[in-house]
Amino acid sequence: MSPHPSSSLPVIVAGGGIGGLAVALSLVRQGFAVKVLEQAAELGEIGAGIQLGPNAFHAFDALGVGDKARSRAVFTDYMVMHDALDEYQVGKIPTGEAFRQRFGNPYAVIHRVDVHNALLEGVKETGQVEFLTSTRVTRIEQDAHGVTVHDQQGQAHRGVALIGADGVKSVVRAQYINDPARVTGHVVYRAVVDKADFPPDLQWNAASIWVGPNCHLVHYPLRGGEQYNVVVTFHSRQAEEWGVTDGSKEEVQSYFQGICPKARQLIDLPKTWRRWATADREPVAQWSFGRATLLGDAAHPTTQYMAQGACMALEDAVTLGEALRAHGNDFTQAFAQYERSRIPRTARIVLSGREMGRLYHAKGVERLVRNDLWKGRSPERFYDAMEWLYGWNVSNCLSA
Repeated sequence: MSPHPSSSLPVIVAGGGIGGLAVALSLVRQGFAVKVLEQAAELGEIGAGIQLGPNAFHAFDALGVGDKARSRAVFTDYMVMHDALDEYQVGKIPTGEAFRQRFGNPYAVIHRVDVHNALLEGVKETGQVEFLTSTRVTRIEQDAHGVTVHDQQGQAHRGVALIGADGVKSVVRAQYINDPARVTGHVVYRAVVDKADFPPDLQWNAASIWVGPNCHLVHYPLRGGEQYNVVVTFHSRQAEEWGVTDGSKEEVQSYFQGICPKARQLIDLPKTWRRWATADREPVAQWSFGRATLLGDAAHPTTQYMAQGACMALEDAVTLGEALRAHGNDFTQAFAQYERSRIPRTARIVLSGREMGRLYHAKGVERLVRNDLWKGRSPERFYDAMEWLYGWNVSNCLSA
């Protein structure tokens, strides 16, 4: 299973989102041609803002698009958590010069579309990636020499290997693992608000979170501070099914009782919302099957509480490329090392996300414990606690 990169067969990537484009770039840097199969009619991203830790920028740099990403990002001065009932400041972490010195890259917030565009520009510049849109993978066949990926139009795509970067409802994962989603019952509403309509007393250059009983609210600037991202999460009263729909202003306003007026302003701002019913999956011990492997949300779908979904997909892409480099482009060995390097780390994100959701949504005595957790903690102690997460980079991404 060690084709020469000049082999006429491309690596096939299912999915043209952030993970798919990142791994396409990573594979091209290893000498492969790549064919991306995207089920949507055009390449793009839905959603709003996302947060990027230093680990994401280490990944962008390794993929050669660091400057493209940085030019579109807003660099925050701090992260801050307030209690949404009484405005108590639970914790504040500076993300300025000392943070950059410690981790070698900044903390930033950015529109998801801008991340996608930075990667897409990088991919197009290579001239080595073919895109097919309106192409939905339906099944995969393998033999000793490669993979054949069938799509919904009855076309067959031949490749040397397959990377399933086809998101939370991955067809590639369904064929090889077919495990159920774990629907959380938590609903996330996301919107982007113009600066002119955003409350002046909340126009902080920070990743800001207001934590409340069974709910929380997030806001931060986007696109040079011309817009603000608003995200609110609550525990739904009804049974939820994993998916994205248009939100209703009435529904979101029916939650968040007892929230302080300062935080409550956020709920009344957006004219339109998108509504995500969230889910994750139990971490699994294997996501490579012969010449196919999984990446990003297809491999380790997570809740949003660690703000690391896109970051993990970027890390995956870099690590897979490094594993191929380390093993002379032998997919069997590279996929095995990729799994060893990524499964424990991404599982930690999934499991930590569940715990963080509990922490954010604490009530009663648990809320009091949460509000005491970080009292008097210095920036350096916060940085030490984040080392496992933000200390990742291309030089340490491969485990033995």
